[in-house]
Parts: sequence; C-alpha cells; structure tokens
Amino acid sequence: MTYVYRAIVLFILLLVVICQFREKDFWKQATAALVVIPLVLRLLMIK
Repeated sequence: MTYVYRAIVLFILLLVVICQFREKDFWKQATAALVVIPLVLRLLMIK
C-alpha cells in the first residue's frame, strides 16, 4: 500500500513540476513551488 501511495504522490509531483516550468507568470511558479515542498516531504515519508 505504501508503494501505491508513493507512486500517486510522485505522479502528482511530476505534474506540478512540469506545469511549474511551463508557466510564465512568476506568482504561479511560486505557488507551484510551495505545493512541491510538501509533496517531496510526503514522498520521502518525512512529517
């Protein structure tokens, strides 16, 4: 079950990062960066 959870988090993380680099507006990029941080921590299982 943990592997499925990590796979889902990794998929969402990749989508956010791809959207972050495609976005031209700085504030939307900054918002995506704030979303990336908790996703990376969840992927590494750090609370």
